[in-house]
Amino acid sequence: MDAGELNMTKEDLLASSGTITEKLPNGMFRVKLEDNEEIIATLKGKLRRLRFRLMVGDRVNVEMTRYDTTKGRINYWYR
Repeated sequence: MDAGELNMTKEDLLASSGTITEKLPNGMFRVKLEDNEEIIATLKGKLRRLRFRLMVGDRVNVEMTRYDTTKGRINYWYR
């Protein structure tokens, strides 16, 4: 494997929207996706850096890798 195969591109990510169902320690959230699947997600860089305060019931957009669909990153918050 060369270095080009190790880097993932945006096309390799799966995007889905869902609702926050539980706030967990260390900036993690339990998110219920539209297809009734629950995953654990963290905030993406800019949301974490700007200290957005997400609450239970907020709608978010989550991106996951194809290899592990049980974890993801929150990349957009619908206000």
